Amino acid sequence: MPEANTRSLRQQTQDDLALLTEAAWMAGEIALAHLARGLEVTEKPDGQGPVTDADLAVDAALHAHLRAARPGYGWLSEESPDDAARLEHEHVFIIDPIDGTRAFMAEGNTAWAHSLAVARDGVVTAAVVFLPAKGSLYAASRHGGATLDGAPIHATSRAALTGARLLAAKPNYAPANWRGPVPEVARHYRPSLAYRLSSVAEGRFDAMMTLRPSWEWDIAAGSLIAEEAGARVTDRSGAALRFNRPRPLLDGVIAAGPALHRQILEQLAPDAPRDPLPPLRD
Repeated sequence: MPEANTRSLRQQTQDDLALLTEAAWMAGEIALAHLARGLEVTEKPDGQGPVTDADLAVDAALHAHLRAARPGYGWLSEESPDDAARLEHEHVFIIDPIDGTRAFMAEGNTAWAHSLAVARDGVVTAAVVFLPAKGSLYAASRHGGATLDGAPIHATSRAALTGARLLAAKPNYAPANWRGPVPEVARHYRPSLAYRLSSVAEGRFDAMMTLRPSWEWDIAAGSLIAEEAGARVTDRSGAALRFNRPRPLLDGVIAAGPALHRQILEQLAPDAPRDPLPPLRD
């Protein structure tokens, strides 16, 4: 690629990151305002969980703000009807207006996030994960490093799985998922996948994993932040993540420093049962 084009793409990525950061602060103000006056909650069809009026308000505000700034970008969001037209775009926004809605609904719980990313040709190039109730903003651009509130962050270099601080839900520890005994690790959990990935990037935890099919909007932003902090991030079989798929699902996610990531893959059972795919959205 000519040097001028490379510089142009780099500048575009930095501009996209600035736009996502601005949008994340806006989203936080909207979400906190809804919390202050009380939430209206309904259930999504097909057992897909709750949605609040704040989720929808944040989604609408982000759609208006981001698409006005980048009308040539596609759009993929948990709270928007999917449109196959996004597949025709070189760039696409991948958005979870509120990742961890149940945590958001729980009084005093601060472990919910806004997850905002831009992907170019299936690869995330700019990402922000913002936790308004904590005032913590994780950000990354491809080949530009990862930060927490503007300061560089790095994943741990731990190599041994035994004793590692692992972020994962209880079903991941089922014996059927492992070649031998279930590893003896320090078990931790956070409801937001974006926050889990960002916590690995920060070095607060050594690894995170989910073996269930996972929606792209839960993963996109946090995956780049973890990668730029030095972690390896793949699906449950070790394959690279690709985004803006026709069906926007990934086959689980594993994130850790390279040596520990290799240890996890070696100990996972390759023929472990898969959860059924979640229902398609309208």
